[in-house]
Amino acid sequence: MPPNITVMKKPKDTGGTLRRLVRYLAVYKWVLLLVLILSVVANVLSLLGPSLAGSAINEAAAGVGKVNFERVFYYAKRMLICYVCSSLLTIAINVVMMYVSKWIARKMRKDVFDKLMRIPVGYFDRNQAGDIISRVSYDIDVVCTCLSTDVVSILTSVVTVIGSFCMMVYLSPALSIVVVVTIPVSVLYTVSMRKKTQPRYSRRSASYGVMNGFVEEMLTGQKTIQAYAYENQVQEQFADVNEDAADAYYQADYYGTSIGPTMGSINNMSLALIAMLGSVLYMTGMVSLGQISSFVLYSRKFSGPINEIANIINELFSALSAAERVFRLLDEAEEIADRPNARALTDVQGNVKLEHVSFGYDPGKTILHDLSLQADAGKLIAIVGPTGAGKTTIINLLMRFYDVNGGSITVDERDIRDYTRSSLRGAYAMVLQDTWVFQGTIFENIAYGKEGATQEEVEAAAKAAHIHPFIMRLPQGYQTVISEDGGNISKGQKQLLTIARAMLFDCKMLILDEATSNVDTSTEREIQAAMRKLMSDKTCFVIAHRLSTIQNADQILVVNHGDVVEQGTHESLMQQGGFYYKLYTAQFE
Repeated sequence: MPPNITVMKKPKDTGGTLRRLVRYLAVYKWVLLLVLILSVVANVLSLLGPSLAGSAINEAAAGVGKVNFERVFYYAKRMLICYVCSSLLTIAINVVMMYVSKWIARKMRKDVFDKLMRIPVGYFDRNQAGDIISRVSYDIDVVCTCLSTDVVSILTSVVTVIGSFCMMVYLSPALSIVVVVTIPVSVLYTVSMRKKTQPRYSRRSASYGVMNGFVEEMLTGQKTIQAYAYENQVQEQFADVNEDAADAYYQADYYGTSIGPTMGSINNMSLALIAMLGSVLYMTGMVSLGQISSFVLYSRKFSGPINEIANIINELFSALSAAERVFRLLDEAEEIADRPNARALTDVQGNVKLEHVSFGYDPGKTILHDLSLQADAGKLIAIVGPTGAGKTTIINLLMRFYDVNGGSITVDERDIRDYTRSSLRGAYAMVLQDTWVFQGTIFENIAYGKEGATQEEVEAAAKAAHIHPFIMRLPQGYQTVISEDGGNISKGQKQLLTIARAMLFDCKMLILDEATSNVDTSTEREIQAAMRKLMSDKTCFVIAHRLSTIQNADQILVVNHGDVVEQGTHESLMQQGGFYYKLYTAQFE
């Protein structure tokens, strides 16, 4: 079934979100002050235009033979100069704000990415990758587009509205009454629409995150989809997700796009009333033709920005909803800080001990119950058991991706919580069933965990992992570039690369989680023999489903339903004829 779209809800803290956006802008306060000054100057020049136009009309309305064309052209030239200068200043303001927006986008993305590097693994277990990507790309784009265009528009509109209103009051206080009456109507309408549009923009951002997550998941599993001929069902699921996203977009824009036309109607009604009242005042001699013309022009300048502000508010609601999603990510709890007295794990011996460990990912749902394990330095410990028994959970606890709920884990007779996380994790090399390679050369991928690795060291690790012959058959050998996620090499070859990477990593402890599941049995045996020889002085934890591959383990830990039900060597466990014996014989039957 496709994922559900987040239920439409009102943003939790609009004011707080706005204040945090202002903090990003505050870094460029002097630039923004310059923009404000230029905006005021540009608008003042623009506001002089209607006044000069009214003066020109008064000169032209003097009557036949009485028109002073020199004065008319004088006012026209000054009006042209004011408008041209205003336009040039507006262009300069827009360019500056584009740069400010670019800087803010870069800073915000850096903050988000840095945060993702500090968030516990559990966050990625709970959230779709596509939704996270949507926050880093789409939501930040929405926010920064608003900052680059709407901030300037708001500054310009506010100055224009205030200036136009002052000029209208100066020209005719009586006509200004019409404007005063229509302003509350506009404000009340805008406030009422805000309550409708903002939660819909929140839903739109969430729906795009869900859609991105669904698409990312389907693209990753494209081969599986085709293998099971499941294309039609996936298309139907995407149609539902796409329909929900399109509906969320429509619902947001349906109300959003109605704001501008409605505000335009209110302003047009105001203009009609000005025309009616102005004609009466003109006939009574209270205003001149030039004053009426200037007043009408100012009223258009007054109403235009109000319309624009209505549209800007619409976009601002969208940006605030997107920003709130970004800030929710930035507010996620980070990994618990190292203890004040935590020290770096150095001179590692590799003695690992678990004592009465209990753990559950969710409160009230314990996965491991009173688990104890002794792994002496340089020993190979195999962890076996049925699916869901808690094998991978043990690895997560050893690496401190999660902390135990009860009991303790020690390395070299010291609680791992007394070590810094970075030094603890640096003491392990890890090869997972889910292989990960990045876009870069084969050399860079193998040398990823060891800074300054030489060509000879990389080749030695590749030979031990039985990937060297394949690499040498490639056009550029170790300098061959792997595409994103290793799309141009097989899954088995990717796994061999990650094994070579682990072999090269200088550490005292090794974790293998089904590390040879994608290679053939013959190669697997060769790799294991080479790994035992190269890592004879390392403490190794191996999770294996193929029990024939761990017969030489120093100790086998049999886990079932979070409990260690048996432990010993392969021979001793087979002689017991218990749970391990049943697992082993079942694979061959």
